[in-house]
Amino acid sequence: MPSTGQNHDPHLKRYAARATGMMASEVRALFAVASRPEVVSLAGGMPNLAALPLDSIASEVSGLITAEGLVALQYGSAHGYQPLREQICDVMALEGITAHPDDLVVTVGSQMALDLVTRIFCDPGDVVIAEGPSYVGALGTFASYQANVVHVEMDDDGLVPEALRQALAAAAAAGQRVKFLYTIPNFHNPGGVTLAVSRRAEILEICRKAGVLVIEDNPYGLLGFDGQTYPALRSTDPDNVIYLGSFSKTFASGLRVGWALAPHAVREKLVLAAEAAVLSPPMLSQLIVSRYLATHDWQGQIKSFQTMYRERRDALLTGLDQHMPAGCTWTKPDGGFFVWMTVPEGIDTKAMQPRAVTARVAYVPGTGFYADRFGTRQMRLSFCYPTPERIREGVRRLAVVLEQELELYRTFGPAARRVTSGAQTPSPDTA
Repeated sequence: MPSTGQNHDPHLKRYAARATGMMASEVRALFAVASRPEVVSLAGGMPNLAALPLDSIASEVSGLITAEGLVALQYGSAHGYQPLREQICDVMALEGITAHPDDLVVTVGSQMALDLVTRIFCDPGDVVIAEGPSYVGALGTFASYQANVVHVEMDDDGLVPEALRQALAAAAAAGQRVKFLYTIPNFHNPGGVTLAVSRRAEILEICRKAGVLVIEDNPYGLLGFDGQTYPALRSTDPDNVIYLGSFSKTFASGLRVGWALAPHAVREKLVLAAEAAVLSPPMLSQLIVSRYLATHDWQGQIKSFQTMYRERRDALLTGLDQHMPAGCTWTKPDGGFFVWMTVPEGIDTKAMQPRAVTARVAYVPGTGFYADRFGTRQMRLSFCYPTPERIREGVRRLAVVLEQELELYRTFGPAARRVTSGAQTPSPDTA
């Protein structure tokens, strides 16, 4: 049947209102191209698993099925595997958290934990405060529950306390209900900055006085390049902080094992929500992680990751110093996966993205990390996956594209910007 230009989805009128604004990640449409071997991808946040002892892990998994297959391949509790919850408490202790296994809920990655938290707290029209920029997957989750995101300024020391005060005061004056602050305090995605220790108690106090919960998302906290581990917000204020953790960055993202640590009453709601969503998280994945923690030097493995990612971070920063045109600025992370770069006035990083891929380099435009579509002059650069040599070549290619864009701008002025709206859903390339 020839197209009439109309939407032919027969279910269009049946969708819930919360589905209206849902859209795929901006970079997903180009992901197949960006994944070609000739393209240097500085876009994806995928961990580099080359440092894992795969032969040893394979042997452990085989033995696990033989010895505990009747448990590993069966349904489990929505609460999560008890021995793993105990081990997670040991992991969090490295960040100063004292926790009881009963207050943990194991989830299918920390993305599920964030979805559950938003589901039980946010009604349509409620406000979530988040750093600007913020993790694209979180913004998609908040939009799916029809919450409104208010961004708060960051600087090189992370979330700015005075900006948080102003945002809370403005929401109160407008009669808006702020349900929680969503923050990534350590090695921010996408900002690359870390919340200064001197600010942490102040931000917790601001939220407590305002009656606002804090959601601490901390997938990168153990990946500091100088070996420093920052005190978790949860370690200071366990009654008003829900902590989200994950093994995706410190072990294996494909296993999809994360968790939420919450005050006891909140934990009960999370378990009920988890039962409704998945009945129980996969037992096999949980037992693999538990066996790995019990039989491997996982802290030594994290140190190996730190060394590997530090080398890649250095390659990216050196390349930026050497090749980027005047007017570009960027963050200098001391851990994690990401650098946040601002380009000169007149350059739209979303409009430039297809031309960069044509030049065989990929990045994530900044607009995807703002609910209000800000960020047209920003981009996220990831250094976690390519080799240092590939990173340096990717930066060189990106600099050439930027120089060409600047020359066009100087000659013809700003190009028309394509405006998009709607929340993005996460994908591995924007994790």
